[in-house]
Amino acid sequence: MDILIAQIQADLRSSDALRQSGALLQALQQSAAGRDVSAVARSTCEEILASPASAVSKKLAFDLIRSTRLTPDLWDTVCSAVRADLDFPDPDVAAAAVSILSAIPSHRLPRLVADAHREIAACFDSPSETLRLAATETLGCVLARDDLVLLCDSAPGLLDRASAWWARIAEGMLDRSDAVSCAAFDAVGRLFQEFETKRMSRLAGDKLIDGENSLAIRSNWVVAAIDLVWKKRNALMARSLIIPVESFRATVFPLVYAAKAVASGSLEVFRKLSRHGESSNNRGTATAVDSSMSAEKHVGVSDVVSHLLPFLSSLDPPLIFEVGINMLSLADVRGGKPEWASASIIAILTLWDRQEFSSARESIVRAVVTNLHLLDLSMQVSLFKMLLLMVRNLRAESDRMHALACICRTALCVDLFAKESVRRGQKPLPGTDITSLFEDARIKDDLNSVTSKGLFREELVASLVESCFQLSLPLPEQKNSGTEGRVIGALAYGTGYGALNWTESALEVVEVCRPCVLWDCDGRTYAIDCYLKLLVRLCHIYDTRGGVKRIKDGASQEQILNETRLRNLQLQLIKDLREVHTPRISARLIWAIAEHFDMEGLDPLLADDLEDPLNIIISNIHNVLFNTESSATTANRLQDVQAILICAQRLGTRNLRAGQLLSKELEDFRGSTLADSVSKHQSRYILQILKYVASHPESRWVGVSETTGDYPFSHHKLTVQFFETSVAQDRKLEGLVHKAIQELWRHDPSELSLLLTKGIDSTGHKVPPKPHTLTGSSDPCYVEAYHLADSTDGRITLHLKILNLTELEINRVDIRVGLSGALYYMDGSLQAVRPLRHLVSQDPVLSSVTVGVSHFERCALWVQVLYYPFYGSGVSGDYVGDYAEEDSQILQQKRSQKPELGEPVILRCQPYKIPLTDLLLPHKCSPVEYFRLWPSLPAILEYTGAYTYEGSGFKATAAQQYEASPFLSGLRSLASKPFHQVCSHFIRTVAGFQLCYAAKTWYGGFVGMMIFGASEVSRNVDLGDETTTMMCKFVIRASDPSITKEIGSDLQGWLDDVTDGGVEYMPEEEVKTAAAERLRNSMEKIALFKAAKPPPQPPKEEEEEDEDQKKKENDDENGNPKEPSTLSTLTAEEVEHRALQSAVLQEWHILCKEKAVKVQ
Repeated sequence: MDILIAQIQADLRSSDALRQSGALLQALQQSAAGRDVSAVARSTCEEILASPASAVSKKLAFDLIRSTRLTPDLWDTVCSAVRADLDFPDPDVAAAAVSILSAIPSHRLPRLVADAHREIAACFDSPSETLRLAATETLGCVLARDDLVLLCDSAPGLLDRASAWWARIAEGMLDRSDAVSCAAFDAVGRLFQEFETKRMSRLAGDKLIDGENSLAIRSNWVVAAIDLVWKKRNALMARSLIIPVESFRATVFPLVYAAKAVASGSLEVFRKLSRHGESSNNRGTATAVDSSMSAEKHVGVSDVVSHLLPFLSSLDPPLIFEVGINMLSLADVRGGKPEWASASIIAILTLWDRQEFSSARESIVRAVVTNLHLLDLSMQVSLFKMLLLMVRNLRAESDRMHALACICRTALCVDLFAKESVRRGQKPLPGTDITSLFEDARIKDDLNSVTSKGLFREELVASLVESCFQLSLPLPEQKNSGTEGRVIGALAYGTGYGALNWTESALEVVEVCRPCVLWDCDGRTYAIDCYLKLLVRLCHIYDTRGGVKRIKDGASQEQILNETRLRNLQLQLIKDLREVHTPRISARLIWAIAEHFDMEGLDPLLADDLEDPLNIIISNIHNVLFNTESSATTANRLQDVQAILICAQRLGTRNLRAGQLLSKELEDFRGSTLADSVSKHQSRYILQILKYVASHPESRWVGVSETTGDYPFSHHKLTVQFFETSVAQDRKLEGLVHKAIQELWRHDPSELSLLLTKGIDSTGHKVPPKPHTLTGSSDPCYVEAYHLADSTDGRITLHLKILNLTELEINRVDIRVGLSGALYYMDGSLQAVRPLRHLVSQDPVLSSVTVGVSHFERCALWVQVLYYPFYGSGVSGDYVGDYAEEDSQILQQKRSQKPELGEPVILRCQPYKIPLTDLLLPHKCSPVEYFRLWPSLPAILEYTGAYTYEGSGFKATAAQQYEASPFLSGLRSLASKPFHQVCSHFIRTVAGFQLCYAAKTWYGGFVGMMIFGASEVSRNVDLGDETTTMMCKFVIRASDPSITKEIGSDLQGWLDDVTDGGVEYMPEEEVKTAAAERLRNSMEKIALFKAAKPPPQPPKEEEEEDEDQKKKENDDENGNPKEPSTLSTLTAEEVEHRALQSAVLQEWHILCKEKAVKVQ
């Protein structure tokens, strides 16, 4: 390798252009093979870039530079070479120089652009097609980057030039050269795409955040480009028609995006955004588009659709897909036609069977199911079965789940819409009910078969049921007329905004999915649990325990029909009990039926019939109680027995015959060896209840409780404790289904969507986090930093701002960043060096470092500033003079001598610590799921914290019911931390609370945190200001002991991260000492009260006998008087009851007084 490097360097030093290009090609081949060729970088910069060379050699040299890391002095050489080559007469050399702009570090771009902006602008007017193409491609790539937008924010001169270059790029779409025109279309489309999706650009290697001015700058560019495209749309459509057909795809998105922005009115929001933080010299650049010309908008959109429509019959699959997707977005605007959507979807579906486009099947299905609501009802029904089979054949799980969620929502939407249309007198459309939509032969066979090789049927049932549960919740509010607005509008029309209209579709869902209880899923239960949970919910809503209601009871015809269908479904499920293949499901199915089954509707003449529903249930109860065959992995016997015993109590108290039969079963079970002590006691208790009910038939409802509609079974187990494959698969399936359903039904809108929906002033733009100062007050360089975390890639970016506080220009400053903890650099190096040049006084310079995080651990970045005071001034003490006796060779060496660095001054900064909370994500879960998961978390950590707040506990809670309670002031910052607040409970009479939070680490570990608070009056009360101390008990449980170990290593640091310094950690010794101190103070006060008691008055004559009697009672056995007692004659329960009663009455009195004041 050394010989090859030496040969390449020798060829580069030669003056032969052929040898130089061959050497550069060899170096590029070695670099592509993964070998280090950085030794060639200096020779390349000095011999090729800084010297005259051919255009081919220059271009190869720039390509080699992109693949190697350069030192700061070599970057100086590259920048000076680019400035010189931009003026080179050969346009190919100038094109190579322009193309390297995208690889130059962002902190060097402002100076380079300031020096060479005229040459760069002249490239757009060059007669050379190559130079115009290079300028359009490179600047279109560079100007879309987030780092350059931030630079434009801080440099107004750069902003003016960037805006002018975007205008030239947009005009380049009408360039006479096909290549330049295509590149300009591509650049404008990239600008629109970056703005629409809010993707963070990775071209600079960093994750940057958009501030208010950055968003305004990008909005200004987008508005100018949309105005130009809309005004010249006819010319652009004509220009795109003469572009080669293989390049036509790049012209589609800019035209469609501009047309949709104008037609939907979002252009006006963009215009307001661009003026929100705009400088005065740019305020009038954008030309206004008359929003009142709605006819022109419709005509313009129709022209764009007519322009694109012929290309749906193209032979190029990617072109068909691109045109189809963009036509679907135009069909969604106001005035769009269903024919546009149907033509696009039919064209996209024709790609499904084409072998050359099979790799994009996921994209095809996602495009179709996402836009299915744009079609009319009959078209949706005709495509439904085909789409269901297409989704079944998808390979990627996430795509399949998203498509299933869309299909299930569409099925519910079609069913509800058709039913409501029939109610309003329209003609019914066949095939719109849930049963007909899922009646495909292959789907029915899959649902009715006992075993299956795939998981599709479980995914389908789970998605259908979870969609029904989403439909039972209030529909999200939609104010725009976009994609989601159509779906929500159709669902609202179908449900009629009624509370129970969704149950009709849910009833069809449970009928279609009924065979799932017979499945053998190798121990997996998630889909069946979902089904039974929905069944219990419906039975509880319709109160099936009371039987089918009648018209004279006030029931409607629809209610009678639905309750009859539910009763028939229950009878069918009871018959299916004998054929259940999963032991866990038997007990759960009995639970789902027993509480809600109508026992009064049984025929007493069939009491001895084996097909009687009650006999079937009791025989299956016997099977569960006396089941000894199933192992612990196939059935949770402890849970099953407990559930069956509760079911036996519910059945036996409601029906005399059931009580007699179950009494015999429970007696046998109680006397068998299969019952443990807890089960025996519970059986004895149930038998006593059944015996009482049997002997008192007039009060037989005494043991019957109201139906709860609860389904307390869950498949949740931690994999750290249970190594069951089926449970892991259940948890994975649940995560996929919940994520897809949540993203579809309750997705978090992007910032741009909020702005378009609710107006520009509805939400604040993102601002960078608060920076931390890392240097001292007397340091020559001021350094402050903030960081941004990206949990998706597991990266953290540290953004530094360096300011020269001296009055002189510092020629060189090196920023070294070391790491500790779980941080690492992507290239494996131990530290990063950011060399900075020519720091002008009071001129801030920005720099950034991106690191990865390997696991959950405390970590920090250690910054050092190396200041070179003698850099660029030659070696200190060296006298440079002209001596006649020196020959020319020595003089040439002195002139070419590089400036020495000199000794640096090292400034060590404060470490920048990454808070542990930044490595967490909020984990949304219900309180029931949280409290079921809490006891099984293996790692636990407890500690105590305290903070003070103003006012008494009572005033802080009772008097501030409708505002933020001051007694939570120390925990106020928890709302901005990555924790999901599961639930909270406040005891307002004594100013206490319990808060429950859930989070997950970036790497999947679960963290649960409970905070228990109790107020204590502070002893230090100054000038009448009443302050109270809140004692907080923090309990943290985690799925991995390493998490609690890391948190417990620095409890005060963790509290500072969680509460922003609002809570102070108290060691257990201090807590115990404080408690003992409070007890001692209380005892001293009691002793003082005793000492201050006035002496007894001499008794009167008429009361002497009473006093003698009391004296006898107060004397002890020896006749000596007893010591005065501090005990009250009231019992402890009475004292507590009276105190609580007075506190509640006082609180109620204050609240009533506040409400009266507010009403007035």
